Amino acid sequence: MSDANVKARKDGEYLSTLARGLSVLRSFTKEQPEMTLSEVAKATGLNPAVARRCLHTLVELGYVGRQDKRFLLTPEVMGFASAFLESMNLEEVVRPYLQEVRDQTGDSSSMAVLSQHDILYLVHVSTNRKIRLVAGFGTRFPAYPTSLGRVLLAYQSEDRIESYLNSVKLQKFTGKTVTSRSELRKILGNCRRAGFGSVQDELDYGIVSVAVPVFGGHGEIIAAINCSTATTRINQEEMVETRLPLLRQAAKHIEAELQQYPVLMHSIESAAV
Repeated sequence: MSDANVKARKDGEYLSTLARGLSVLRSFTKEQPEMTLSEVAKATGLNPAVARRCLHTLVELGYVGRQDKRFLLTPEVMGFASAFLESMNLEEVVRPYLQEVRDQTGDSSSMAVLSQHDILYLVHVSTNRKIRLVAGFGTRFPAYPTSLGRVLLAYQSEDRIESYLNSVKLQKFTGKTVTSRSELRKILGNCRRAGFGSVQDELDYGIVSVAVPVFGGHGEIIAAINCSTATTRINQEEMVETRLPLLRQAAKHIEAELQQYPVLMHSIESAAV
């Protein structure tokens, strides 16, 4: 039984129709930007008749377009992201400190939260250096092969870590990607004890990064920030030695700023649940 069905049976306020419509929107990806009705039904696990009604509604509302028998998202969906950015002052609160890290190091710097099996980027300050993996607001990457993801996972409860490791599909992105569940458990434990995570050549070759946690008002992790750059510039050991103090300082500043913006704090905390 899906999580949506479980919630629907336990909570009378839960709208399964809305959940299905959102699942249709989220089924479109970089790998599948256009899909037929049958492909949407397969991607969402919905009955084709239900998927057809969801798509028809989303087309009428302007969030999904149609080209012959294929469906695709329209720019109208960006309105959801714009509403979040405008109402939460996220860029104004967080970006200055990530910008400072970027300016001091020449590395890109980002803030992300844990979203199911992925990390979800909230803020990204880039450099002019070309890399194959491009990130920005709303970008998602698998958590386990990233420094941000390992930090975010390391500070979860043991039950949640086990649930993640038992349910996530572990795949090799490079020859160095760690896909052993037992090894990942050890890595997450070391990450928590050290207070940071660092990864090289695991999500893609030629990328090295280091990340630290951002804590909420009750001492729980709510986000993580990182530095990421090319291995042609710096190796992993040097990355940790030189970037870690700057990131920890930036995290402290961001934590203090978030205390002044309780609505933003609560929004990020909600995403971390």
